[in-house]
Amino acid sequence: MTKRMQKVERSRLIEEELNRLFSPEWLRKTANQTGFVKRERKIDPALMFWSLTLGFGVQLQRTLASLRRLYEEKGEVHISRSSFYDRFTPELVRFIHACVLHGLEDITQEPNRKLKDKLAGFEDIVIQDSTVIRLHKNLANKWPATRTKKIAAGVKVSLLVSAVADGPKRVALCGERTSDIKTLRIGPWVRDRILLIDLGFYKHHTFVRIDENGGFFVSRLKGRIDPIIVGTNRTWRGRSKNVVGERLSEVLPKLKRQVLDVEVNIEFKRRKYNGKQRDETKILRLVAIYNVEDEKYHTYITNIPADKLDAEDVAVLYSARWEIELIFKELKSRYGIDVIPTSKPQVVEALIWVGILTLIVSRRVYALVYSANLENAPRYTHLRWATVFAEKSHRLLDAVLDYANIEANLMELFEVYQSQALDPNVNRKRLMDNWRA
Repeated sequence: MTKRMQKVERSRLIEEELNRLFSPEWLRKTANQTGFVKRERKIDPALMFWSLTLGFGVQLQRTLASLRRLYEEKGEVHISRSSFYDRFTPELVRFIHACVLHGLEDITQEPNRKLKDKLAGFEDIVIQDSTVIRLHKNLANKWPATRTKKIAAGVKVSLLVSAVADGPKRVALCGERTSDIKTLRIGPWVRDRILLIDLGFYKHHTFVRIDENGGFFVSRLKGRIDPIIVGTNRTWRGRSKNVVGERLSEVLPKLKRQVLDVEVNIEFKRRKYNGKQRDETKILRLVAIYNVEDEKYHTYITNIPADKLDAEDVAVLYSARWEIELIFKELKSRYGIDVIPTSKPQVVEALIWVGILTLIVSRRVYALVYSANLENAPRYTHLRWATVFAEKSHRLLDAVLDYANIEANLMELFEVYQSQALDPNVNRKRLMDNWRA
């Protein structure tokens, strides 16, 4: 196949894929099912969806007014401010949330990456974490902030990110005061997956639940935890000190090696049953790696057997948690979820879900570009991609709408200027009104 033929073949690949993922028919059907649109008038759910997804999160001026102007331009329709703003209802939130769930399901069904041979036997690496978005202080009663002396509001966005899907698998919104551990639900879904856990999710009962469901985990060890060593996974030549029976705090100061790989006994409480709660113990693996920069040992607790992953690899694997921090940075700095210009709860929820949608669409296009240039694939970093995606979003919006035959004829430039340049405040006094005819 010649390069020209390949170029023609790829010319509409992105538009085709996005219209497969979110077809106009599916969007309109879902809008009716969620109550967002009861009968078609000036608001087309498909046009609204793409205007929000490719018009809010990627623009420097993230306002409802700019969204209304974009919708008018692409739909060749004039819609009053009140009519447009009144569309930001709980029904719109349900519609956008349904679109997010649909996009996440598609990501889950179509893996974009594979784990390397070293992780053979594991299905996926997943990372759970949360980030807080600051909101208008008038929302403090609905979403009160924590650890602040001022009146403030905040909502927590909780993500479960998959290495194989190369994107989010689950998303939830909750109050800032909701503890991280309550956002993590352990069940059969963890089987054969490695869950990388932050200290905010540290709980021995959680570790046991993951293990009992056939899953695996890696977590940093909490500083106050001082388990008893009951076995070793690595032996050294020479006169090695026997550490079995000692507590970790007794061993680390005397350790001459840079790696400690042992089995430890941890204590945990079962959930109450018939008013009674049992104390139990569990043997888990503990790894300590000396960090030259910090001049101290970094300690990790896991249930991954030593014959599947050595101690050094456990530490390197845990550092992959940085991926979720990059996603939060992408959502905030590129897709606008930390700039919500409103004090209306339904608008806040709608625009946060829109930011998640933008991420889903961005990652879907990223997967197409990535797979088409595997030779240079490692050079496509997520943050650089997000910057380029945001810069070209206006072209993508036009292409997607054109492919779906949503925009028949765009407003003529003169009509755009004539309609949108009018100051909506009819009675406002202008500086030169008394001096110009």
